[in-house]
Amino acid sequence: MSPSSTQPAEVVKLDLSAGSVHTVLVDGQPHVLLRPAVEALGLDWKNQYEKLKSRSWGSVVQSTTQVPGDSQARTHTVAPVRTFLMLLATINENRVKEIARPALVAFQNETADAIEAYWTQGGAINPRATTDQLDSLVARAKQQAEVLSILSGIVDAAWLETKARLVAARALGEEPEVDPLDAPLYVPDFLKGKGLTRRDIESVQSWFGRRAASLYEAEHGEKPGKRQSDLPNGSVRETYAWTRRHLGLFEETWDRYYADQFPTQLDLGGAA
Repeated sequence: MSPSSTQPAEVVKLDLSAGSVHTVLVDGQPHVLLRPAVEALGLDWKNQYEKLKSRSWGSVVQSTTQVPGDSQARTHTVAPVRTFLMLLATINENRVKEIARPALVAFQNETADAIEAYWTQGGAINPRATTDQLDSLVARAKQQAEVLSILSGIVDAAWLETKARLVAARALGEEPEVDPLDAPLYVPDFLKGKGLTRRDIESVQSWFGRRAASLYEAEHGEKPGKRQSDLPNGSVRETYAWTRRHLGLFEETWDRYYADQFPTQLDLGGAA
């Protein structure tokens, strides 16, 4: 937990679908004043504070600020907005004040919708977004579109078109018009679906991709297209642009080279 700031931070109200909370800037990022927000829901502050400290996504710091209605600046426990939103999403609705319950449930449902849109549609736009926020999204979409235009002729055309449709949809706040078969297919996700552990996936995925590419080349007379992929370490490399259209090829690769190697992974009725 970082030491409190020597200069009182300015308090700014942030409106959420679950109500309004007070925030202060810490290192340029908005942080929620936790205790009043938690107690407004009728929850025990100490229990929620301890829960946050025990969670991998929880982050709390101290900030000196003068909240509305107080006569002087005091040290308050604050958390990044992402931490507070995660806390709200994990709260049992039956433990909050009855008056606050409908707003919390609405927030949790909206959060679930946004998460689903993030994973299935490539992003979500808050219907209450301000003009400045929308302008920022448009500017980001323009930058992404410029990158995509540069990659034309370098990476797989079908993958590039799908990415362009997703970028345009995010900028317009609309549903992307993408053929489900053009959705990206990733080797780690496929292997995870077969029940492989993380360690097994890391061991298998490289050779799985090469073998799938060899089968593709044998059938089509050319190698599959490529795309740019971001790695967890921040670097970027070219990978094969597999899509849902190649699922049959993945299944063939699995049956040929891995089904016998991981027999217990497929036995849902037995111990893996």
